[in-house]
Amino acid sequence: MRLSTRAEYACLAALELACRYDSGQPVTLKTISDIHGISSKYLVQIMIQLRAAGLVQSARGSSGGFQLARPPQEITLLELLTAIDGPWPERYKPAAPSQTPTAHALASVWSELLALEREFLQSVTLADLAQRARRPVADMYYI
Repeated sequence: MRLSTRAEYACLAALELACRYDSGQPVTLKTISDIHGISSKYLVQIMIQLRAAGLVQSARGSSGGFQLARPPQEITLLELLTAIDGPWPERYKPAAPSQTPTAHALASVWSELLALEREFLQSVTLADLAQRARRPVADMYYI
């Protein structure tokens, strides 16, 4: 599975909002940008897309910023990815249409994989990810 940079950044931004959801306070674009090293200009475009999809809301002013439009347990990864990159493919579309049995066999496996990806992305919510983000990270050893 390949994600666009835009989709990856959208997920990071939405997860940041999910982790701070209970505070009830908007999170500034600068905060998200600084934490994740994302260009503010690029991030604002992403947030506009998420707002248009009804996933985030914005507040203006000195105490403004962004918040999730719904509770984190109601927003799935599939919704986020769809908002940024368009609909998740239902079926595999081969680059070169072929009617051979081998081509059909391969296409059916790719279609099954897409269905599993879709099902998994639909099952993972921002609340699930926020819970994972709160877990302590195992010590890493560098050689």
